[in-house]
Amino acid sequence: MDIDSLNPQQLEAVNHVDGPALVLAGAGSGKTRVVTYRISKLIEMGVLPSDTLAVTFTNKAAGEMRKRIEEEKGAHVLACTFHSLGARILRESIRVMGYRSDFTIYDEEDSLKLLKTCFDSLQIKDEKGLLKGVRMQISSAKNDLIPPDQIDSTSLFSQSDKLFVDLYPLYQQKLKEANALDFDDLLYLTVKLLQEHKDVLHEYQNRWLFLLIDEYQDTNFAQYTLTKLLVEKNKNIFAVGDPDQSIYSFRGARYQNILNFDEDFAGAKIITLDQNYRSTNRILHAANAVIEHNPQRYEKNLWSDLGEGEKVGLYVAQNEKAEAEFVMEKIAQHHLDQRIPLNQIVIFYRTNSQSRIFEDALLSRRIPYKVIGGISFYQRKEIKDVLAYLRIVLSGIDTVSFARTINIPKRGIGLTSVHKLVEGAAKYQMPILDFCAQLLNQPKSVSDVSLGPKQKEGLKEYLNIIHSLKETLSAEAKICDLIQDAIEKTGYMNYLKEDPERFEDRQENLEALISKAAEWEEMVPNPSLQMFLEELTLKTSTEEQGDQGAIQMMTLHNGKGLEFELVFVVGLDEDLLPHVNSKDNPESLEEERRLCYVGMTRARKFLYLCSSYYRYMWGNPRLMKPSRFLKEIPVDYLENLSPVNIHSEEEIADVLDDDFIFSEGTRVRHKEFGEGIVQKAYHTSYGPTYDVFFETLNAPRSLVAKYAKLELA
Repeated sequence: MDIDSLNPQQLEAVNHVDGPALVLAGAGSGKTRVVTYRISKLIEMGVLPSDTLAVTFTNKAAGEMRKRIEEEKGAHVLACTFHSLGARILRESIRVMGYRSDFTIYDEEDSLKLLKTCFDSLQIKDEKGLLKGVRMQISSAKNDLIPPDQIDSTSLFSQSDKLFVDLYPLYQQKLKEANALDFDDLLYLTVKLLQEHKDVLHEYQNRWLFLLIDEYQDTNFAQYTLTKLLVEKNKNIFAVGDPDQSIYSFRGARYQNILNFDEDFAGAKIITLDQNYRSTNRILHAANAVIEHNPQRYEKNLWSDLGEGEKVGLYVAQNEKAEAEFVMEKIAQHHLDQRIPLNQIVIFYRTNSQSRIFEDALLSRRIPYKVIGGISFYQRKEIKDVLAYLRIVLSGIDTVSFARTINIPKRGIGLTSVHKLVEGAAKYQMPILDFCAQLLNQPKSVSDVSLGPKQKEGLKEYLNIIHSLKETLSAEAKICDLIQDAIEKTGYMNYLKEDPERFEDRQENLEALISKAAEWEEMVPNPSLQMFLEELTLKTSTEEQGDQGAIQMMTLHNGKGLEFELVFVVGLDEDLLPHVNSKDNPESLEEERRLCYVGMTRARKFLYLCSSYYRYMWGNPRLMKPSRFLKEIPVDYLENLSPVNIHSEEEIADVLDDDFIFSEGTRVRHKEFGEGIVQKAYHTSYGPTYDVFFETLNAPRSLVAKYAKLELA
């Protein structure tokens, strides 16, 4: 461990042992090094690796942490996500809550399918997105640790609100009947378990004497409560995070958790890491100037010893097409002149719909790009189909996996028949596969459920396949062989050939799944199908890596934790960033400013901030105003690259004036003089001024922008 390479603040954090500590880790401040060095320090002092627990927000971050510690100390420390931790605790202890330990974890698609059966049971039609609306309400309730029997119905007014009261308990009941948990249950039920069973709580408090939480600013109420329960006895919590980078309130993240840390944990040591190892100082000074306008934060100013660097490029375009053209021009320049690889270039935007104009520009130039945040490999249909077969083989009780696979390939068993089978299994309180077998072999015992001859034949074929796969599983076959077996015995490849245009891609995806399983089994001690399925369920699309030879494009939310040589933040207009929905809410506006800050601090050497005076918004052309965040940056840190005559750097602020929006050559309209062409844009003591040649006058006029009220012609 190269302790001498640490700066004084990092060293202070690494040497902290007993009691609560909060490390305010600014962007690019070497947080991961501090975290891993601190764990290594504990091991050096004699703390057993098994006594330490590190919790992160992504599987990737957890894997990197484990790898570093293993390389440094040859020790295995449990580093996992909150949801993986919940799954681990529940696998060991959920029996006291009336579940079996071999429960299935439903992903979002599975959860929606189960909720749809609840709609059907109550004879409710899914209209106008009701299903997804209720699903979001259930998820929100669980993240806020509100059980089904404690919903305050007096505060519910909308149709989905009223349905939510009836559907939430039914949905939770059906999950338990299927011995299944949804993603939110991994936190909700874990907290419930520890709160209601003190002996179980004490077991885990005594198991992990030192708890480290990464990205603490992103914790929701359930994660925050779980953390407090685990450290209640020993108080050895080491939280790392940055409230200036809290941008996930839409996922339930509560930045107040980190701001209130010293109130929750009396006597906590607070250490600020403000030396940045990523960016040059002009980039950092500009970012600091933006974020300091947020009142609810810990004071912190990032700085770097990497030099002053280039000024931040400011480009206020005439329209969105010109904005895209500017970005293309700068990409070409830096790629050729500075030899910046394409995968070290990113275009950030606030919403996904903004990507189209840049995609068109890249496509027309045949520049490869990748939009990050698309469909995850594990969310593709063919992958989910095969994994669903494995899940029903493993559990025999998973009704969602049963419903997904029973008619793949087609066996003549439609949705109505599937619904009858699932309802029948629930009525007779039997696992779905056992119920189906009894229906075929002893039909009189369940005479109120019937199928036609063709359907019975299809069900018999399905059960034979599942039985055969169970034999393969019980023979302790490798998971990769089991996947191959499932594909062959179900005739899945022939099923895929029904869509010949996509067959080759889907075939390659299944081959990749088999390879993934083989590699995973070699890396994991004591691998099991249950562990494999659990890991795949817990993966998220944002953890996929971009192509090595392509421009990266993504929303600012997806940029968290990443860094690039060259960064463009585009669409810095009012109503885009900050978003129109945030402007009347001070807390939402602060989060929008944090989004801008996150985008700016991704840049190592080159940062460009782009806006447009004119763009299509919600299908209509609109005159735009430059974002207030641009106006918060001192002109000393900016280089104006906008197509407007500027005589000095001090006049950059005028480019961002709400009324100063037209460049030379722009066709404009005046209420009295009609249409004309801007011949010159300049500044007078009255502010932005234009010389406009009007065709009706056959002469130019000098007009002060704030009085003339020109419009784009």
